Amino acid sequence: MKSDVDKLLNNHRDLVHSEGVKVVSHTQREDADWILHTLMLEGIDVPFKFKRQKKYKSLKGAKVNLTYYPAIETVAGFEIEVMKVVRVKLY
Repeated sequence: MKSDVDKLLNNHRDLVHSEGVKVVSHTQREDADWILHTLMLEGIDVPFKFKRQKKYKSLKGAKVNLTYYPAIETVAGFEIEVMKVVRVKLY
């Protein structure tokens, strides 16, 4: 039987899954009615972003499994690579 992650990966070609990655930074900022979460991972220089309606406990130092899409955001006229997270699970 396939796991939920396997089903997602089969249905969405651009989707990427990483397991057991360590969070070195976790910020939470209000964005209208949502909380914008930004994760930085050990050995990776790209921010991982997702929105939730509530704050989480800090994930700093935790190992997580992430499912995400690569994306490009424009900030102050510069294109920056980011990862749009669709699923976060503690490892």
